[in-house]
Amino acid sequence: MPQAEWRKSSYSDGEDTDQSACVEVAFAGNRVGVRDSKRPAGAPLSFPADAWSHFLRAVREA
Repeated sequence: MPQAEWRKSSYSDGEDTDQSACVEVAFAGNRVGVRDSKRPAGAPLSFPADAWSHFLRAVREA
């Protein structure tokens, strides 16, 4: 997802330290990329958009 626009989670603690737990997501067609904001050059996880939607729905209902 080299051309993707990455967004930081709204639940991020907002600090750029080794202890921060930040997740970034990017949407590219029918795929969603997820990466650790502390390691942006690393390979992101990639999921089908419908699987990502199901995941978010399940998390909100938990």
